[in-house]
Amino acid sequence: MRAVLDDATAVPRETAPDPYEVSRETDPLTMDPRVLPGDVSRETEDDDLPIAIEARRAVQVLNPGHNTLPRPATRRVMCVANQKGGVGKTTTTVNIAVALALHGNRVMVIDLDPQGNASTGLNVDHRAGVPSTYDVLVDGIPLADATVAVEGVPNLYCVPATIDLAGAEIELVSVVARENRLRRAIDAFPADIDYIFIDCPPSLGLLTVNALVAAREVLIPIQCEYYALEGLGQLLRNVELVKAHLNNDVQITTILLTMYDGRTKLADQVAAEVRGHFGETVLEAVIPRSVRVSEAPGFGQSVITYDPGSRGSTSYLQAAREIAERGARGGHQ
Repeated sequence: MRAVLDDATAVPRETAPDPYEVSRETDPLTMDPRVLPGDVSRETEDDDLPIAIEARRAVQVLNPGHNTLPRPATRRVMCVANQKGGVGKTTTTVNIAVALALHGNRVMVIDLDPQGNASTGLNVDHRAGVPSTYDVLVDGIPLADATVAVEGVPNLYCVPATIDLAGAEIELVSVVARENRLRRAIDAFPADIDYIFIDCPPSLGLLTVNALVAAREVLIPIQCEYYALEGLGQLLRNVELVKAHLNNDVQITTILLTMYDGRTKLADQVAAEVRGHFGETVLEAVIPRSVRVSEAPGFGQSVITYDPGSRGSTSYLQAAREIAERGARGGHQ
């Protein structure tokens, strides 16, 4: 009897399923490890994989095809300012400068912050004693004598800041026309430069005033938090004072939202309030809060070169493109 039951319930050998002949619809987390990883559905496209998406982003950012962003008809001098610290002034200066330089523009970064963070981010020597913005402002040396090419990024130049710059405000107090020192140095610079970005310290002292007098445009990075809005009014008042008494040409042309965290309602509220008040002055590009953006300066790089496929990198490229397109159509005038 037992033999009869066994014969009745047995599966014929030729129809017995192979335990490793699994369906292509099987959850990959439950598949046997002996199933080859390449045995996947032919409907999966390699171009849709995250690594492929990031690779395409990296190619776009690093621009091996030498595609160019439009160059301005005249030199654009932009002061990157906000008296609140930690809003992304230096990060914005470095990354937009690198993005523009990689896409066919000739760019200079003038580091006007005694901390020298922009110099660090571009891997430019800024030890005490090297020709720097201090020598330009206090000793009156030509800007060209303090300018160095940034290694690894064609068409990008930097005037570094050393710790000596910390005493410049005191030393300039007795100097005639001290607010115009940087402007005269820039006006005398002979080279063909499309953009000059001046990275300001987080204050509204004499160094920042020099930058506002030298610039034609002000770029304000605004962190998507409440305190960033609170300090914005004072900066706007100071720009108006400089415009009224020292530099009638300066105007706020660009506002960039930084450190945006889409998980919080506050970030959306700040972004909406800034866009509602400043309108088209605010770039469409928004810089997300990103670990990669924070890591890059530790390696003496911009995020553009450190991790070109990251969201931070592509966001800064988008911001640079908007700035270049506005300049090409005269939107900054």
